[in-house]
Amino acid sequence: MQVLFSDYGWGAGTATDLVNTSPRVRSAGEALPDPDALTRFLAEHRVPVRVRAGGTGPAPTADDVLAVHALRDELRALLEYGSETEMADAANAMLSRSTLGARLGRDEAGTWQWYVHTAPDAAPGVQLAALSAVGVLGTLRTLGATRFRGCAAPDCDGAFIDTSRAGRRRYCMPELCGNRQNVANHRARGNRREGA
Repeated sequence: MQVLFSDYGWGAGTATDLVNTSPRVRSAGEALPDPDALTRFLAEHRVPVRVRAGGTGPAPTADDVLAVHALRDELRALLEYGSETEMADAANAMLSRSTLGARLGRDEAGTWQWYVHTAPDAAPGVQLAALSAVGVLGTLRTLGATRFRGCAAPDCDGAFIDTSRAGRRRYCMPELCGNRQNVANHRARGNRREGA
């Protein structure tokens, strides 16, 4: 897999979504319980499945699921570090163990860009680690540590990396936590009006 270093938003979004697949966050339980769920997650986030000689790859295995769960826990801890230096050190370690290194290459428009590469047959957890590390490091460098947050919904333990232009994102899953909070706020206003 090849990751454009300046496209840290892809990695940050993938890291956020991965962290929030945990049963710690989701009331419905584990979102990545088996290889099929991991395959869907990889496809949704444009992460290729391992490639064997001949261009075909095996589906993720139960061991891959366990490795991704361990990566998810590592990412969660990284997002909760209090220090920018600790965060950078952890993301740099993740990047160095999961990639073959950085290379300068031309993009489709012919512009020189920095890329990091994983081995063609890298396991899903390795590819997700490389992509997530790029997301963390790119966000940290470009937007700062204030963009790493916990969800503002009172009943959610989610975390996220805010790469939005305004930097005002409040919820780990806006379509779920944000909507739930808006409904609760609307009901509370209605209850206050009825009681007045």
